[in-house]
Amino acid sequence: MAKTRTVYLCRECGAESSQWFGKCPSCGTFGTLDEQIQAPASTAAHPGRTKSKPAQGRKTPQPRQAQRFSEISDEATLRISSGYGEFDRVLGGGIVPGALVLIGGDPGIGKSTLLLQTANQLAGAGDRVLYVSAEESGRQIKLRALRLQGDQAPEAEILDQHLYILPETDLEDILREIEALQPAIAIIDSIQTVYFPTLTSAPGSVSQVRECTSALMQMAKRANIAMLLVGHVTKEGAIAGPRVLEHLVDTVLYFEGDRYASHRLLRSVKNRFGATHEIGIFDMGDRGLLEVPNPSELFLGNRESPTPGTATIVACEGTRPIVVELQALVSPTSYASPRRSTAGVDYSRLQQILAVLEKRVGIPLSKLDAYVSSAGGLAVAEPAADLGMAIAVVASFRDRLVDTQTILIGEVGLGGQVRAVTQIELRLREAAKLGFKRAIIPQNQAYSEGLGLEIIPVSRVIDAIIAALPPQARYDASPEQEQG
Repeated sequence: MAKTRTVYLCRECGAESSQWFGKCPSCGTFGTLDEQIQAPASTAAHPGRTKSKPAQGRKTPQPRQAQRFSEISDEATLRISSGYGEFDRVLGGGIVPGALVLIGGDPGIGKSTLLLQTANQLAGAGDRVLYVSAEESGRQIKLRALRLQGDQAPEAEILDQHLYILPETDLEDILREIEALQPAIAIIDSIQTVYFPTLTSAPGSVSQVRECTSALMQMAKRANIAMLLVGHVTKEGAIAGPRVLEHLVDTVLYFEGDRYASHRLLRSVKNRFGATHEIGIFDMGDRGLLEVPNPSELFLGNRESPTPGTATIVACEGTRPIVVELQALVSPTSYASPRRSTAGVDYSRLQQILAVLEKRVGIPLSKLDAYVSSAGGLAVAEPAADLGMAIAVVASFRDRLVDTQTILIGEVGLGGQVRAVTQIELRLREAAKLGFKRAIIPQNQAYSEGLGLEIIPVSRVIDAIIAALPPQARYDASPEQEQG
């Protein structure tokens, strides 16, 4: 009789080791190796290995289950609306039947709240929903649901007919319930707390998460049931469990936000049925999550009382343009080496822009502290924000005001040139819709006429500085502003 084999799996990266180490040999993380007992491999022939038959007298090979490409139906799949336009936007237009959607985020960010509100909306629309909670009891879920519904709750009879709650952690019981109920959508909260009884490892381990997700995927594809899975995240912000977890599912969403701010961002990093890097914006209130219809107003500062060191850009998240105000502060340093700090923008991009301004424009920034942040805390990482960042730094250095009706779009190269960016038409239309009058963009950038904007094409950073900061008196705050 063959003996069992003991292996050690890393819960962070999924690497396998034959003996225990304090640090994973693959990813270098301490204390992440879990013991697992593997059953011996069968001595029978592998099902995929078949003996080849002689070529003489063979019949024409015929498929057993495979279909020709032309035989597969190409009818458009009818998506299920979640009841929230922002959620549907991130998913690519709605929930696809049979899809697996993984939603990760920090503790307390609102993952369960979003899915519970979505379950209420789906049940209110007549779709059968099964909410599997492995972390809360049925009474706790009901109390939270009643608090979140408020005056916009669907009819109690409709919810009673279409919304089902299952507090369970055993995967076999969950699969039996899904098979018997046949819901349109099943919500698993969370995948790290569900366990497979036949495995000896603890819930949340690499093997448990992998096997549970694989079983749920097979059920979703076979019964054409959409499944929304909640995933815990590590201290680094990545979804806990093996990396294969993100490969098994169809869509990976991250729920982000600042604990000191009320807005929340739902970001798509993988989507087989829509665009990636799409975002949806919600506002957390006492009644749960509310959609933000115009996110540009949320990330746009006060345009009525401008201050030096501010510039406005248009950032694109997926197919959504968002107008964001960048703020910069440049001041003499008190230390041997100047300090650079960023909030919402890439630190390395700021370092690069400061070097370009000093080398190509002649602004002495090597002995000055520089602080740059984005209004509202939105993370702006795309190169199209370079020009706005550079103008904000120069405006703070010279104590100049950038016209509040001017938008800045462009990537800054190491030679001081302004490079073209993508989706310029989308950005300009968003700026025109919000009432901006001028746009400084890269030269030779194609755009449509009739947008109602004065387009100023520039080829170098120095040209953009001259266009954005014309000669004017230095900014002096009024006594009322100083007192405020």
